[in-house]
Amino acid sequence: MTQQERQRIAAGLAVGLSYAEIARRLGRPTSTISREVARNGGPGGYRPQQAHQATVQRAQRGTPAPPRGGGVPSGAMEEEIIELAVRSGMPRMTARVHVDLLLSEDGRRTAAELTRRLKVSPASVSVAVNFLVQQGYVRRERDPLRRRDIYVVDDDAWYRSVVISSRQTLESARAALAAAETLGLDTPVGQRLAKVGTFLERVTGDLTESADRWRDLLA
Repeated sequence: MTQQERQRIAAGLAVGLSYAEIARRLGRPTSTISREVARNGGPGGYRPQQAHQATVQRAQRGTPAPPRGGGVPSGAMEEEIIELAVRSGMPRMTARVHVDLLLSEDGRRTAAELTRRLKVSPASVSVAVNFLVQQGYVRRERDPLRRRDIYVVDDDAWYRSVVISSRQTLESARAALAAAETLGLDTPVGQRLAKVGTFLERVTGDLTESADRWRDLLA
């Protein structure tokens, strides 16, 4: 990778571009960008000049690059998972917190641990975990001895998140059906809303039934 490409990576990170978008602009695989950033300070500490110098020094020492078939470094793997979550619509800070919990040994972290590990403010962690709890991805436990909250990702989190998402979609479906009734089913807008509401209602029902049917897989 050239020094100019590294400068473009830094510029892209500075304006909040995703790894996928940076990779597209450079004509590189997304995994190449995520590995480059992960081994050179991460998204918050990437410096193109330092990254280039480190690469030159490794080459001079004859240090081989990680083998293509030898697996993805853990830092790069985390960044790829975060990138997938961001592309699905999750805020990046929230995705970082979620992935750190997912990849922890027992799926448990305190707010202080998350703040220290991710090197972010307590307020940022608070906003992220509140979102994750509301969406069912994480549950909150109280440690009565130390009087602190512990955030937990357990196996049932996936079931809870599906149910909560389905419930929210069902509310939208019912709102669309109610609006269709109000506007009149004989009007173009009413007919459109009725179709949307019915579609979402049926799909949500199927998804909830499927989650209930396969929940035992998480036990």
